[in-house]
Amino acid sequence: MNNEKRQLRRKQLMSNKAYQAMDGLTRYMDRYYLDALIGVIPGWGDTIALLSALPFVYFSMRIIKSVPLTLAILNNTFRDVLLGMIPFFVGDIIDIFHRANTKNMAMVQGFVDGDEAIIKEVNQRAWQSAIVLLLLLLLIVLMIWMLISFGSYLYSMF
Repeated sequence: MNNEKRQLRRKQLMSNKAYQAMDGLTRYMDRYYLDALIGVIPGWGDTIALLSALPFVYFSMRIIKSVPLTLAILNNTFRDVLLGMIPFFVGDIIDIFHRANTKNMAMVQGFVDGDEAIIKEVNQRAWQSAIVLLLLLLLIVLMIWMLISFGSYLYSMF
């Protein structure tokens, strides 16, 4: 009976619109390298990449109701944004290999499937993720400040 309940829960989770949106985002952003292509748009590419994580955050917080999973998803997402912000197209090349959406989808899928190894791993990294998230947020703010300063310096030269 427990296995039947798990299978029913799995079907309900996989039929959720947020889950389907995450699956589509993963396909387009990572498998078709749209994340790297969008990253070429100055100022907007990384913002769009950050917004693409909203279905993952919503699904982990509201549907699965797992704070450790949400922290791990945010950790991957902010790391992706920070790496994508590296100038001169280096960040966009890194985006091709980092594939944050694929990693997030694998964690969500592990929770949906009840994969004990993934659940245990995510739970063990909850505190680490919280600390890394704070550091990544600080680094993103620092990177934005540096890019704005560099832009104003270039502007003042002309």
